[in-house]
Amino acid sequence: MSGKRSDIEISADILQVARNGAKKSHIVYKANLNFKIGKKYLDRLIHSGLLKGPNGESKVFRTTEKGVDYINYYHGLKDYLRPSHPITASAR
Repeated sequence: MSGKRSDIEISADILQVARNGAKKSHIVYKANLNFKIGKKYLDRLIHSGLLKGPNGESKVFRTTEKGVDYINYYHGLKDYLRPSHPITASAR
């Protein structure tokens, strides 16, 4: 894939990393973000109910059921939009 990732793609990446629980540094690293941008996305995903933030002594973020639905819809749409018959050089 070329070019910049969309907000939807970045959000799906973050939710996938946090699916089994992850600390902020792990999410930022695995989603290929810097901490400033990562914080913006984490705050947005928490506010949207897609991600559960750290509480008390635990510094772990977890994807909510709504977040898992988001991941599933994202992958379903990606599969749906994937060309079923890619154009080859000989078909042009």
